[in-house]
Amino acid sequence: MHTPILTGTGLWTPEHIITNQELVDSFNAYASQHEGMALSSVEFVEKASGIQRRYVVDKQGVLDPQRMKPRILERPDEEWSIQCEISCAAARQALETAHCPPEDIDGVILGCSNLQRAYPAVAVEVQKALGCGGWGFDMNVACSSATFAVANAVQAVRTGFARRVLVINPEITSAHLNFRDRDSHFIFGDACTAMVIEAEDAARGPHQWQILGCKLATQFSNNIRNNFGFLNHCHEEKAHEADKLFRQNGRAVFKEVVPLVARHLQAQLSELGLAVTDIKRFWLHQANRHMNDFIAKMVLGREATLEESPVILNEFANTSSAGSVIAFHRYHQDLSKGDQGVLCSFGAGYSVGSVVVKRTN
Repeated sequence: MHTPILTGTGLWTPEHIITNQELVDSFNAYASQHEGMALSSVEFVEKASGIQRRYVVDKQGVLDPQRMKPRILERPDEEWSIQCEISCAAARQALETAHCPPEDIDGVILGCSNLQRAYPAVAVEVQKALGCGGWGFDMNVACSSATFAVANAVQAVRTGFARRVLVINPEITSAHLNFRDRDSHFIFGDACTAMVIEAEDAARGPHQWQILGCKLATQFSNNIRNNFGFLNHCHEEKAHEADKLFRQNGRAVFKEVVPLVARHLQAQLSELGLAVTDIKRFWLHQANRHMNDFIAKMVLGREATLEESPVILNEFANTSSAGSVIAFHRYHQDLSKGDQGVLCSFGAGYSVGSVVVKRTN
């Protein structure tokens, strides 16, 4: 059995930024044209979520009250797809940090909430675009896609099935968001993250994190749902209804997911023989500031500091599976050899995934 090591991360963000004020102005312009619709406000958005801005692949289409969705043109089959393009940008950063040329990669796992097509797999397209060897596949566990993908990569490395695996999370969440829904129009932003997972004896990069363990769990719930899929065209009368976009019962999600995640983390630490005091940092899924605060408090038994549980959703909003990876990417270099931390994601499914890591150099 081989020891899996996290050796590199990468982050791509779009050039366009939408502030809460811009988003609220667009929503209110639409709502004012529809009798009975409540207006939104910057104060409401920030109090409900802690979000202040977000990156998007197309700003003009989102803010147009007559459109309220990004304009993403279809590309010819002969061109790299948009998810392939942003995946390569994040992956090249991660590979450079890991001192790993793409041809040394044995597998590409691409996990995200929304894939732009059924096949061929975007992971295989990325494999071709980067010049990686081996195999590739796509997977979807909604906001937990990154941690579930890491768990798959870890198993491949640990068993010797692969020496080096590239994990990528290209999240264009603005495309599945209903910008005409007051309760959720502010939630999501676009980003792409990448990670390199290697066998310890194959790692060459200067930043190495031993993966001590992964823990995954799922529990069925309809409280977060998106009904978009290839069967929609078979019932064309409903193909463009609101349920084909993101929707959630936010109160129920909060009530059910917070204790679920806290118990999950406590159980994993116990299984690994670790005390909560052994954990220096929690890189939590960045969906809602209040959820993260409550989860950290339940695990720690007290309020967490920003150093212990860093926040990036004020800048990025909810980037689905990419969120916890962005938090790690931004806030890990100050930790010392021997320090331990946890990446944790949670979301639709319900799904919960956590990865415990230890800095080894």
